[in-house]
Amino acid sequence: MKYRNFGRLDFKPSALGFGCMRLPVLNNNSSQIGEAESIRMIRYAIDNGLNYVDTAYGYHGGNSEIVLGKALRDGYREKVAVATKLPTYLLKEQGDAQKYLDEQVSRLDAGKIDFYLLHSLNEPRWEVVRRLDVLGWAEKMLASGVIGHLGFSFHDSARVFRTILDGYDGWEFCQIQYNYLDTQNQAGTEGLQYAASKGLGVVVMEPLRGGALATDPPQQVARLWEEYPVRRTAADWALQWVWNQPEVSLVLSGMTAMKHVVENVQSACRSDVDSLSQDDLGLIERVRDTYRGLQPVPCTSCEYCLPCPQGLDIPRNFALLNQGMMFNRLERSRRTYGRMDQKQRAQSCIECGVCEEKCPQHLPIRELLKDVDRHLRQAP
Repeated sequence: MKYRNFGRLDFKPSALGFGCMRLPVLNNNSSQIGEAESIRMIRYAIDNGLNYVDTAYGYHGGNSEIVLGKALRDGYREKVAVATKLPTYLLKEQGDAQKYLDEQVSRLDAGKIDFYLLHSLNEPRWEVVRRLDVLGWAEKMLASGVIGHLGFSFHDSARVFRTILDGYDGWEFCQIQYNYLDTQNQAGTEGLQYAASKGLGVVVMEPLRGGALATDPPQQVARLWEEYPVRRTAADWALQWVWNQPEVSLVLSGMTAMKHVVENVQSACRSDVDSLSQDDLGLIERVRDTYRGLQPVPCTSCEYCLPCPQGLDIPRNFALLNQGMMFNRLERSRRTYGRMDQKQRAQSCIECGVCEEKCPQHLPIRELLKDVDRHLRQAP
């Protein structure tokens, strides 16, 4: 395993961190974690040098922290830094933060939380954090030793990212979405470099964009990979591109199968800063441009938009349209769409807008759902 710098902190994280948002599940129910397999996967990663695990209060319906706590028994807790996140989206009044932290410490059975993040900050949530003096409370938790280091995860514009970074001198690290398609989205390259310049450790999430960059690529992209003399999987190319950036402290991957863990650990062992050649980087530029021309909906399937009050499976609707358009398989997507429960299909949207308030990508979900239905609904 390779290890990297973490801003100004005296901590050397493994290049790969285990993100516990996409653990294997039972019965296609994201709240029912396949516990035994998840524990086996997490422990395999730790046994192979991984030393940073990341979860959050709401992952897998609240069960991710519990399963991670079980995985870290039998001596594994001492081998890793544990990161979890305060659900800022649930904060209503002073005292809420303490309530959730106490619950998280109990779930994780970890004694202390090494890296604590304010979850999914954006402009409105930053105002809530300031109004409820969450940072003052967090400083007390740091002094008490319940949490070791304070940071935040982020989903908003580069402007808001700078505002939050500059709005508090105590930040020690941050977590941003970053991959070769998102260099100008959200914090982007600008935010990555700015955070690093201020001495923060930078944790990268969504390096594979919700798995989209790891699946079988469309023909136009596959041709670019195949014609290039260096052979790597699509996932390895995406991960190596992120690790190539000197400002990146570690890369989180949400892994749903042991195969993913084994392959990602192997990729991390090959990683390094400035390891890609100019030709390699030029290839990824061409791949980026090709993808951007094919994908109609930039959804990462993070599921923050769920649950929909009407029962729509919003990420699945978007995935069907993206897969149909990107892989030239619209007929297959139409058949799948037609087999979905009607209340889960895009056509059942009543345009209440609840999803748009929660979407970290700030997508115009209501309009995009109309596009889905227009493309995928078959004529009677």
